[in-house]
Amino acid sequence: MLAEGVGGTRLTSSLSARSAARGAACGAAPVRSGMAYDEDLADRIRAQLSDHASVTERKMFGGLAFLIGGNMAIAASGEGGALVRVDPEQSDRLVATTPADEAVMRGRPMQGWLRLASEDLRTKRQLEKWVRRSATYASSLPPKRK
Repeated sequence: MLAEGVGGTRLTSSLSARSAARGAACGAAPVRSGMAYDEDLADRIRAQLSDHASVTERKMFGGLAFLIGGNMAIAASGEGGALVRVDPEQSDRLVATTPADEAVMRGRPMQGWLRLASEDLRTKRQLEKWVRRSATYASSLPPKRK
């Protein structure tokens, strides 16, 4: 799926075959192009980030992104599920040991950007670990100038 990114950049993201198979196995409907982000997921992310200072929200990547100090932490994705930013050095390990898949942008895998399907974020505990991980990494980055 193509989405308009910041500054007009064209981005492509896709769920891997592993995520698609998991979704089909649990009876999830296929994600359709142009789908609006999951507002319930966005509300749950917002609630978990409510104690962080400098959190802002911005529509980007076809969804609703949550930024800390101007750095994206996590987004309720327009493709369903979440786009999560993590330390790039942890990407391979997280893909190997969790339900996360590496995000693909402009046709190439992006270290530090992971996709999680909605069924992997159903409980508060499931979502909390990804919100905490993404917020910790985004908070570690230098704040962006406005």
